[in-house]
Amino acid sequence: MLIDREASALICIDVQARLAPAIHEHEHVVASGVWLTEIASHLDVPVHATEQYPEGLGSTVDALRTRLNPSRIHQKMHFSWMQTDRARSLRDQVTQWVIFGTEAHVCVQQTVLEAASAGLDVFVVDEATGSRRPLDKQRALERMRAAGATIATREMVAFEWLRRADTDLFKTVQPLLRDGLSHPAIASQAHSLTHQEL
Repeated sequence: MLIDREASALICIDVQARLAPAIHEHEHVVASGVWLTEIASHLDVPVHATEQYPEGLGSTVDALRTRLNPSRIHQKMHFSWMQTDRARSLRDQVTQWVIFGTEAHVCVQQTVLEAASAGLDVFVVDEATGSRRPLDKQRALERMRAAGATIATREMVAFEWLRRADTDLFKTVQPLLRDGLSHPAIASQAHSLTHQEL
């Protein structure tokens, strides 16, 4: 099954200022999420973000938050976003959820397992998802795959959303596709996380 931009939403799970620096390879995780969010915004794919207990863990990191519609940033206390009315409403609007975030073995995994159980087609973006311990991420990806989620890379998602190379949309995002995480709009903001948000 290909990922269809008309049927999908991008879900950022808890990439928050006080948690992100503790994540293994956090700069790469954040930059990958920013890159995919930038692609989604160009392609009119709706992007939602969750924040787990923001009073303690902080708000979504600036590099992502500046790219989001404030009405699509959702606070939660349940680890699984599927336990909220907003998530259940989105489930009725789109059938494919492309998910990334932290931590892989807690909020991401619980959201993915419940979304898959509810009949959604779920795609987890490997390099934009992380945990403090690599082993926790590895086991979480294994468990999510076993439950029916597809583990994808950010480029898989982007190129399946695009489908064709002879469109204006492709030309618009081509610099991002070509430069990847070295694109100035991505690299500078993701790198500043450690220095500006703590």
